[in-house]
Amino acid sequence: MHTIVQYQELVSAHFNSLIVEKEPKNLYEPIQYILGLGGKRMRPVLTLMTAEIFDCAYEKAIPAATAVEVFHNFSLIHDDIMDDAPLRRGNQTVHEKWDLNTGILSGDAMLILAYQFFESYEPTIFQKLAKLFSKTALEVCEGQQYDVDFETREDVTIPEYLKMIEYKTAVLVGAAMKMGAIVAETSNKNADLIYDFGLNLGIAFQLQDDYLDAFGNPETFGKQVGGDIIENKKTYLYLKALEFGKEEEKEQLLHLFSIQPNDNSNKIDSVKEVFISSSAATATQEAIKEYTMKAFETLEKMDIATDKKDVLRAFGKKLMNRNV
Repeated sequence: MHTIVQYQELVSAHFNSLIVEKEPKNLYEPIQYILGLGGKRMRPVLTLMTAEIFDCAYEKAIPAATAVEVFHNFSLIHDDIMDDAPLRRGNQTVHEKWDLNTGILSGDAMLILAYQFFESYEPTIFQKLAKLFSKTALEVCEGQQYDVDFETREDVTIPEYLKMIEYKTAVLVGAAMKMGAIVAETSNKNADLIYDFGLNLGIAFQLQDDYLDAFGNPETFGKQVGGDIIENKKTYLYLKALEFGKEEEKEQLLHLFSIQPNDNSNKIDSVKEVFISSSAATATQEAIKEYTMKAFETLEKMDIATDKKDVLRAFGKKLMNRNV
């Protein structure tokens, strides 16, 4: 087994050597650009790691890991267009650097390219990978639509929010791990369990992201702390504050979230105070632990050596103790 850092180095070296230079240039240059921006690349790392967990050489999983990362970046190009975002990983977004039409078309091409990376596998594995990939891609789109719908709704429930983050974020984490299991040709039971491990860890990861957005260290978080508050996003923290808060806290929160987005630090501080006083902050931390423990429970049912379970458990703990 490799370490997480070693997997990250392997993935980084692979993408640095991945050339997508074809004609027409204005279709393929943006693809090369977005893939070259780096990022955490957690998903392809998980695919390689899972393959080795099930006693398969990581090299065999590289095409599947590449497909996962290319798909993820395709979704980012289109998300940035929908959000009218100027920056991605500190650089210009594709639609800003080129234009809107280029962003749409290059994103479309990336989705198709992602499928092409499965073609190096024999038919049975190809079929399993493509079936899982299609299901996951559709769920990611559904999650994105839920997220868009929630922007104009005042009656979003916690189960609805959890479903949204499951589809928008967690299913791709689960799929990345299950693809490693499929490539390794482990049992269906193991493949399903590692998917559940990734899914629950993905939900915990997103809840942790919600928490860090409000309470993270600005020097390490990598994004503007309080960004969700400024944008009036109905995160788990917000929904829990409405559930647990006293009447005056709810009224204050609803008023603060009626203010149009701006960088008013007083608003951020006031909302954070409500998150703390209503116990929403504590409830969010408890939910992060709950989904992390759900992920760990799947390990007990998995037919792998104890040291392999320890590797997965250590990865989960590291993910939940992050500050970025």
